[in-house]
Parts: sequence; structure tokens; C-alpha cells
Amino acid sequence: MRRIDVRGYRRHDGLYDIEARIIDAKSQALTLSSSGRRLAAGDPLHDMSIRMVVDEDLLIHDVIAVTDAAPHGICPQAAASIATLRGERIGRGFRRVIRERLSGAQGCTHLTELLVPLATTAFQTLSPLRNAGPDRLDDTGTPVKIDTCFAYGRSRDLVRQLWPAHHRAAGE
Repeated sequence: MRRIDVRGYRRHDGLYDIEARIIDAKSQALTLSSSGRRLAAGDPLHDMSIRMVVDEDLLIHDVIAVTDAAPHGICPQAAASIATLRGERIGRGFRRVIRERLSGAQGCTHLTELLVPLATTAFQTLSPLRNAGPDRLDDTGTPVKIDTCFAYGRSRDLVRQLWPAHHRAAGE
């Protein structure tokens, strides 16, 4: 069984806490090969959390990871690697930053897996605020939403409706 829970909250200081937790458990008892420790059915093999603090521009002010359960004694030490994301901005290129800083032996696979839904939740938590203002534009004056997903594809009807000057026929 795997359960992932991700939530976002506005804080009293105007920043946002985005929290993610992953719990893995097995339906049968399991003996860990590295330590010989026995887990009963339903006991967590992994129980890990990340709390990220972001501002309205999705700049990461703080990020902390905690490992409460893991199969190997060394696993909790990997939580510190998440701190390398402080000062980064969630947006285009964020997945690349995650890969560069946390892939392989640089970080914990399970904590790293939580970062993508955590980033999406941060974006969704702030979307009412971000949608209340004018469209964000890139350096060329193009709305940054264009080509970020299928619906906002430059050749789609939604772009023709919202930003006709930026619409392009398919194949153009």
C-alpha cells in the first residue's frame, strides 16, 4: 500500500506551507535484509514528509524533510539533501533542478518523488491569487501559460479564445 498526501496552507505571515507525506506499507509481514528487523503487516516501511515554505512568486524560502520510517538505518540522513532547493523557484526548469541536485545517490528516491506533487500543490494553492491579477508574460510578451499543457497548447481553441494574438494554427 502506498499513500501520498499533499496539502497547501496560507500562513499568517503571507507565506505558504506546502506539506507532503508518503507512507509505504506491505500487506504481509516483512523482514528487512539489511538489519533483520521484522515489520508486521501494515507497519510503515517508509514514512517520510517534506514541508516547503514558498512565497507568492513560488520562491522556496525553506524546505525540510523528515524520515520517520525507512528500511535502512542510513536513510534518514538523506533528508538533509532536500535543503539544497532553498532559494529555487517552482516553475519551468524545476524538475531539472530536482534531477541535478537529488538524483541517484545524492538524495532519497522517495523524498525526491514527493517533490513533483508538492510543486504542483504549491502552484494550485496559489492559483486563486495568481489568477486574480493580469496574465503573467514572458520576456517576449507571451502569456506564460501558453504551451504549458495540452489545453494551453498554442494551436488549441482555448488559446484562440483567451489570447487570439498568440494563437497559431496547427503545424504553423
